[in-house]
Amino acid sequence: MGTDDKQSGAADIGAMPWLGDLKKMAEKFSLPGIDVAALIEWQRKDMEALAEANRQAYEGIQALVGRRNEILQETLAQWQAAMKDFAGGEAMTKQAETAKQQVEKAVANFRELSQMEAQTRNNAWKVMQDRMQENLANLQKLLQPK
Repeated sequence: MGTDDKQSGAADIGAMPWLGDLKKMAEKFSLPGIDVAALIEWQRKDMEALAEANRQAYEGIQALVGRRNEILQETLAQWQAAMKDFAGGEAMTKQAETAKQQVEKAVANFRELSQMEAQTRNNAWKVMQDRMQENLANLQKLLQPK
């Protein structure tokens, strides 16, 4: 188990070189009562949570943009089809009905995109909120009299 911790710690420090610098600096000053390894682990977890929140936000935005583009393509295709149908004698009736359908579809699309955006924001915030809760629990443990 100790070997795994050292290997994962070395890999994490390689991914975030500043953690190694922080560890060296803390060891150099060797403050009594300060668990340097715990501080380094705390910072690593904070950075992992931030990276995960950013990843989720990025993926959510990509999905949002992709869906928006699909909606735009669908709308343009429907508009082109509607323009072809308007050549007949019932053009006014068809135009009114098509306009009504398009407005309803636009509202539904806007609602869908808004929900996607809200879900993306909530997912990213949840990652950070969970990490903040862990930090508070760790802080409470550190402040307990020994």
